[in-house]
Amino acid sequence: MTRLLVSVRNVDEALAAASGGADFIDLKEPRAGALGGLPLATIRAVVAALRGQGCRLPVSATIGDLPLDPLAAVLDQVRAVAACGVDLVKVGIPRDARAPGALRALVQCDAAIVPVFIADAGLEPAHLRLACQLAFAGLMVDTFDKAAGSLFDVMDEPALADFLAQVRAAGMLAGLAGALRLSDLPRVQALAPDFAGFRSAVCVGDRGGALNPARLHALVQALQDVPQPAPQSAPQRAAQPQA
Repeated sequence: MTRLLVSVRNVDEALAAASGGADFIDLKEPRAGALGGLPLATIRAVVAALRGQGCRLPVSATIGDLPLDPLAAVLDQVRAVAACGVDLVKVGIPRDARAPGALRALVQCDAAIVPVFIADAGLEPAHLRLACQLAFAGLMVDTFDKAAGSLFDVMDEPALADFLAQVRAAGMLAGLAGALRLSDLPRVQALAPDFAGFRSAVCVGDRGGALNPARLHALVQALQDVPQPAPQSAPQRAAQPQA
């Protein structure tokens, strides 16, 4: 079953997402970009609040929409975010000539990293093949321009299915995100990623608004109501990280 990743920006939203049915808690600041980063103090506070409430859900956090150059700044931010106690650190990977060097450097970090391929200009097959050869915690596809529509307006289902198949064959978790809405759920479930990320669909107004528990409940219910695809013989998934 596809698990639900919900992006939150503060302690109150994180606790609401955890109690409302999210499977992953993802920390980001939507008003600061597609993968906008939160202050380190906020990340630490959210992790402390979740663990203090006995929540053992995996927690991810983005490093922000940093360019891949200078790479040293990216690696420093990865280490700083990981030191806040999160389980997964998400790093945006645009379709950029510097992506291969960044991927090779990131996999050397002492942190569980999820590269997030920014799909607005399509995926570079060589970059995806390289990432699948490296030992990351998982791989995701997301979009940068949230106003341009959902992920399905940027990539078609065959291309997304190919992405998922390659990541699964490498034994890693595979995720989809990108301004996904309730109306996208049937297509998400047909593809059956390991997890799907949502923010816009659970907010009042746009993704910069506050998380709305009623919308989160509706999303969780809809996810449960969508018929699941038949089980497939697939390579073993990477183990879910434990807090």
